[in-house]
Amino acid sequence: MRLHRFSLAVSSSFLSVTLSNAALLSQISAIPSNVKFDFIIIGGGTAGNVVANRLSENPKVNVLVLEAGPSNAGVIESEVPFLAPELTQPSPYEWNYTTTVQRGLAGRSIPYPRGHILGGSSSTNWLVYTRGSSEDFDRYAKVTGDNGWSWNSILPYFKKSEKWTAPSDNHNTTGQFNPSVHGFNGDVAVSLSGFPTPIDQRVIEATSQAGNDFKFNLDFNSGKPLGLGWAQTTINGGVRSSSATAYLAPQFMQRKNLYVVVNAQVSRILQTSNGNTPAFRGVEYRQSSGGPLKTLTATKEVILSAGTVGTPHILLNSGIGNSQSLKAVGIKPLVNLPDVGENLSDHPVVGNPWLANSTNTFETLRRSTGLTDDAMTQWLTNKTGPYIDTILDHVGFVRLNNSLVPKSDPAAGPNTPHYEIIVSNGIPPGPAPPAGNFVVITTIVVSPSSRGSITIQSNNPFDAPLIDPGLLNTDFDKLAMREAIKGASRFIQAPAWSGYVDGPAGALADAVDDASIDSYVANNTGTLFHPVGTASMSPKGASSGVTDPDLLVKKVTGLRVVDVSVLPFVPSAHTQAAAYVVGERASDLIKKCYKL
Repeated sequence: MRLHRFSLAVSSSFLSVTLSNAALLSQISAIPSNVKFDFIIIGGGTAGNVVANRLSENPKVNVLVLEAGPSNAGVIESEVPFLAPELTQPSPYEWNYTTTVQRGLAGRSIPYPRGHILGGSSSTNWLVYTRGSSEDFDRYAKVTGDNGWSWNSILPYFKKSEKWTAPSDNHNTTGQFNPSVHGFNGDVAVSLSGFPTPIDQRVIEATSQAGNDFKFNLDFNSGKPLGLGWAQTTINGGVRSSSATAYLAPQFMQRKNLYVVVNAQVSRILQTSNGNTPAFRGVEYRQSSGGPLKTLTATKEVILSAGTVGTPHILLNSGIGNSQSLKAVGIKPLVNLPDVGENLSDHPVVGNPWLANSTNTFETLRRSTGLTDDAMTQWLTNKTGPYIDTILDHVGFVRLNNSLVPKSDPAAGPNTPHYEIIVSNGIPPGPAPPAGNFVVITTIVVSPSSRGSITIQSNNPFDAPLIDPGLLNTDFDKLAMREAIKGASRFIQAPAWSGYVDGPAGALADAVDDASIDSYVANNTGTLFHPVGTASMSPKGASSGVTDPDLLVKKVTGLRVVDVSVLPFVPSAHTQAAAYVVGERASDLIKKCYKL
């Protein structure tokens, strides 16, 4: 794209404020051979970097992070919030995965974004910060038998990780969030929009006109998310805040006991001792571009933080999984854990456009190289203009009508939403249509009942896994998306939109009854890339699940999983906030275990 080329060319002289590379290694040959690493963290992603930071607070503890992707430093598309959609595939900062054929999506195979960069998906996502409902976390506590996963136990970790930050324009935020539920001294910046859009006031007016489903919610991060309010995003002064910029900031990277290696791809975790409970403290890895395999051994633990796709992929290639399935692809089974890679749940998403009677939308900006060049110059010069924000200002969470909710409600409780809407001043991702201006309401099923899996198709650990998110596989999920689109239509028909919205656009215009809505959904749904569950927690001693509530892998020692793959249900939220608190609680569990 013209914008991409311009941004890279102009930004080279403006990158002095980005993450220092002083303690960052880009070649595996630079890993010191005379250091014994207490902990080896596989994956410098959203949760992995939290653990790296917290464990290396103790100068006596040596921590090594192996990240398969490149450094985030100087990646302008990652720094500029508005450019977030440019990071989705194909991209050198993505794994560029695709799914298996999805029967719920009219037989389509779709892209499946996963960050391949320091910071993981926190460096490539669309920056939305939502925590989910208190019931989401209380359910985790109930199904694991560990009250440490309850909302009241986890809320301090949300606050610990968060650094509430004034928006870029320093406008008065009274009435836009609740300070009492936020943290102000953490590492990850969370903020409100700093560049208003012309639809902001219409959205807020519509919350009092469109019915109780869309009532105004001062702060959906209070644990009670139902309603619609101002979006909160991980932005600091117009720049993305990620786990790499926050937890691996220069002052942390200066620690002599913290080693972070990028371009280092792990193939397997190696068994290091036998017995009734075998130990897995070895790591096999290589330079990501190829080359000979190397090995390292942790003196205390290997911490697997490769994400919901990468974590089961590595476990399976290591011989930890369903023994019969492993034999079928030529891998010697070492530990029979049939649930590795199972129980994947994710959020299906549809972007629904309406024609806008305005030229002041994203489309006008993105169609003009002059306007995009000006916006980039503004951002580079003084962090102002449209590029300081992501692609949305408002988010809402809604439950279905009680008459539609099955007895076995997939949501975590009566105050947990079934779907989410995101209101945007134009079509967010992809190239702008050649004509027309739009307002888009994105609909997301946030409490799905469908389940998918991550499996492998060969014994080559560098082959891509088979990704089957099972999107819209159940009648409930289809119903929830259908009702979400009907709800979006009700919202856009509120009097606040009179004279501004001319009607549905594109294929949405033909979705006029249940059957045509279902067809529209099947042909236009994608993923919001929030997968969880493939290394699910279960009670200690349970035969199901992959990890115990302390995140140690069952039936082995020396191996712990720290990422959202451990969550047995997808939270009714964008998952980066959950990943941060998984990392924070895991760090405390590890410190307690080793008296650090």
